[in-house]
Amino acid sequence: MISSRLSTKAQTTIPQAVRTALHLREGDEIAYAIEADRVILTRARSDQATDDPFRTFVEWDSPADAEAYAGL
Repeated sequence: MISSRLSTKAQTTIPQAVRTALHLREGDEIAYAIEADRVILTRARSDQATDDPFRTFVEWDSPADAEAYAGL
């Protein structure tokens, strides 16, 4: 079994063997699936990187916009 330690800031390093197996590089996104008492870590596909359908509309991504649309 491969393991890593959690820091005081809840951060960890993904071990080299896992990065190699998932073909992970700097900047890649990781997806987590929680199933009962375990978590499955996978490399995120570009279409599953976020559930936000409006992620491409950056012109409406200011803090003022977030506040204005928070209740919708």
